[in-house]
Amino acid sequence: MTTPTGAPGVPALPDSLASTTVAVLGGTGPQGRGLARRFAAAGLPVVLGSRSAERAQETAATLAEATGGQVSGADNADAAAAGDVVVVAVPWDGHAELLAALAPQLAGKVVVDCVNPLGFDKQGAYALPVEEGSAAQQAQGLLPDATVVGAFHNVSAVLLEDPEVDDLGTDVLVLGDVREATDLVQDLCGTIPGVRGVYGGRLRNAHQVEALTANLISVNRRYKAHAGIRVTDV
Repeated sequence: MTTPTGAPGVPALPDSLASTTVAVLGGTGPQGRGLARRFAAAGLPVVLGSRSAERAQETAATLAEATGGQVSGADNADAAAAGDVVVVAVPWDGHAELLAALAPQLAGKVVVDCVNPLGFDKQGAYALPVEEGSAAQQAQGLLPDATVVGAFHNVSAVLLEDPEVDDLGTDVLVLGDVREATDLVQDLCGTIPGVRGVYGGRLRNAHQVEALTANLISVNRRYKAHAGIRVTDV
């Protein structure tokens, strides 16, 4: 079943997302800002989180005007507290510190981690080793009272932010250990035009999905593209 958003031209939201506020930590960066734009355009209330509440509020005002959606801004802690579903789109080097500090605010929530542990040198992007196995597994270890789901790792921030792109034409691999949470995040993926959420296994399989982003960056540089992935025959 679906719930009308009330906005003309906007598809109805699934019942699983009715009355759901999405917080985006790191919401002023390209990936977070792009996801927030798409969620707001779909009719979801969005709270942008940033180290600077003022910066988050300025970005939120711009997105609200651009999308006609409900977008507000706050510091990361207040955004985490406000969200029913919380997307983590922060740089890898600040990932562990931020989540450890926000564990109380994130308790009991579905946390969607889309962080890719990558390094860059003259040869391009490459995957970094993570002691816990992946960024998503690190997040679950730091947030024992939350349910972590890995998703949105391989979606182009450029396409997310481009208002002229009305069909992203990509799949999102969704990884997690709790069926209800992965189903919810698959529904969240589906609020973005042309995006399909596909279950990709348990959280222990997140490493290779995060690392695949390095390959896509190489594809993009060679072919001057904004490549995504498609899963066939499902």
